[in-house]
Amino acid sequence: MPRIVPALALVLVGSTFTAPAQAAAEEMSPGLITAMTSAFGLTEAQARVRLASEERASVLAPRAESQAGASYAGSWFDEKTNKLVVAVTDQAAARKVEATGVDSVVVGRSANSMNAHKNRLDALSKTGAVPAAVASWKTDARTGSVVVNVEPGKQTAEVAAFLDKARSFGAVTVNTQNVQQPQTFAAGTVGGDPFYTGNVRCSIGFSVQGGYVTAGHCGGGGAAVYGWDRSFQGNFAGSSFPGNDYAWIRIGGGWWTVPVVLGWGTVSDALVRGSWEAPVGTSVCRSGSTTHWHCGVVQGRNETVNYQQGAVYEMVGTSVCAEGGDSGGSFITGDQAQGVTSGGYGNCSSGGRTWFQPINEILRVYGLTLHTA
Repeated sequence: MPRIVPALALVLVGSTFTAPAQAAAEEMSPGLITAMTSAFGLTEAQARVRLASEERASVLAPRAESQAGASYAGSWFDEKTNKLVVAVTDQAAARKVEATGVDSVVVGRSANSMNAHKNRLDALSKTGAVPAAVASWKTDARTGSVVVNVEPGKQTAEVAAFLDKARSFGAVTVNTQNVQQPQTFAAGTVGGDPFYTGNVRCSIGFSVQGGYVTAGHCGGGGAAVYGWDRSFQGNFAGSSFPGNDYAWIRIGGGWWTVPVVLGWGTVSDALVRGSWEAPVGTSVCRSGSTTHWHCGVVQGRNETVNYQQGAVYEMVGTSVCAEGGDSGGSFITGDQAQGVTSGGYGNCSSGGRTWFQPINEILRVYGLTLHTA
């Protein structure tokens, strides 16, 4: 896309289109509809129905969870019915959540129970007691267990001991399908991309008042940041990694923020209007400075990712691919910001899996305000 001279430079967010929960699917970018039809094999009419249904699910999810109370066990978007499904542990709660306009299913274990189980595994990770072959773990409402992802062919005695410990805390499902060791997606210096710090290139996430957010592993400690043209752009004002993977950069040097995300020619650049959290099963797209625009689905929330540098908690897992240099870039559903790219495995030729750090947590921790249209 055309570049702007430094004095007039804009901090363009490395992500795509996001529509307010109240906006109709007809108002969506035509480019987004095209991307949806390509990524998910949908007709244009089906893509519009799905986008509108996903917006509705995002709005209904917190209401339904509130009605479920302690019986809440999780939720997901069912792409076959285009409805939100909320899992609960008793029939009375099921009737309450259905009154909000969602489907329900009764399961044997609450979210609180599964989260307590996962938290004990998280505590183990902080002692360094997790084998490298264990890629990640998450709670899963559909199985009523904690799913532990292990690299195939690497189920050593050390891994077996970890899984035995995990099972002592509660039900565990072990997954080895398409699992690889996750890595962060920072990269060495390459010309013409959104920002640099030291010898690292990363991608801009979302504009906030006074700067933008990105991944914590990209830098920190007040380090200077430079834009695509190597002109001074600002400094890291806060950063956390591992444990978390988020940072925010306070801009200066003649740059300013706009609530815009880059479509990289795949979709039109579009506006950000909010940050509703997309349920599991919802479509999501990612934009970054290396592989540009790619889409997939949200596969899990509140996942723990076991990087070589240490575990990162409360992440969101997706089926979207990414590569080095995409770190920090935007994840978005409709016109709602979801988070910033952290890491994963695979690539955009053969496919892969990528996690993002949720945007609302970053805003809350640093007291930031998302720049919206």
